[in-house]
Amino acid sequence: MTIKIITDGAADLPLSFINQYDIKVVPLNVSFGDQSFKTGIDIDNETFYRMMKKSAELPKTSCPAPYDFLEAYKEVPDDKAIIVFSLSKALSGTYESAVVGMDMLLEEQPNRKIAVLNTKTGSCGQILLIEEAVKFINCGAGFDEVIANAQSSIDSVNTLILLETLENVVKGGRLSKTKAAIANALNIKIMLEVSKDGLIEVREKVRGDKKVLRRFIEQIGECGKDFEKKVLTMTHSNSEEKALGLLKEIKEKYNFKETILSEIGPLIGTYAGEGGIVISFKS
Repeated sequence: MTIKIITDGAADLPLSFINQYDIKVVPLNVSFGDQSFKTGIDIDNETFYRMMKKSAELPKTSCPAPYDFLEAYKEVPDDKAIIVFSLSKALSGTYESAVVGMDMLLEEQPNRKIAVLNTKTGSCGQILLIEEAVKFINCGAGFDEVIANAQSSIDSVNTLILLETLENVVKGGRLSKTKAAIANALNIKIMLEVSKDGLIEVREKVRGDKKVLRRFIEQIGECGKDFEKKVLTMTHSNSEEKALGLLKEIKEKYNFKETILSEIGPLIGTYAGEGGIVISFKS
């Protein structure tokens, strides 16, 4: 492609997608006690989930340093433009690091064409935007066209989250053990959404496993239409069988033009916990 796409480790892109479109992923950092890892390089998803299950405390995560982005930018040939699809600015310092890295590059190479986009989402939301950008580029769109289309798409992306467990929310100090115990006793499930400002907010609380899955699927229809023209992306926290079953039901109900399934990596997985499901689609 004439434009190099770069993203961060929160995007949860399938490896096949990364390889096919030569996308550069700048890893984020996750640590268990005094052990620190770069996501996708020093630790794979299987190892991460195994370590998280054994850990009494929630892993700690941190964004890439500006120099990590600068090094990624410098690997791109001078004649290629760069577009960076960053995790929501409201959720992480990743966007700021990418921007500082861009400024450092432009000090050294002022003629480089580069843009950093705040996707206002994460995980499969980033996948959705990158997938659309790749298709746009392959159809011959130029640098400015791709950016304009992506910025327009960012505001129309819906990202919905379904948690299987409250364990990580409790470990992270976002919910008291007492409230979690009550919710578990009453079999209350929490559905979240990414707001238009890129923040994660509670969308709905539902009692019962079957009811929460039904509501999760129903909310797709409440957020969008004309799905036969659109793509749905889904990511899951070490729960492929559950994800495949849910994806089958969604496709039967809404007939999306295309669906993409991938696994949630360490960054989002730290907060979603095992069994979490995230979906993204345009309104």
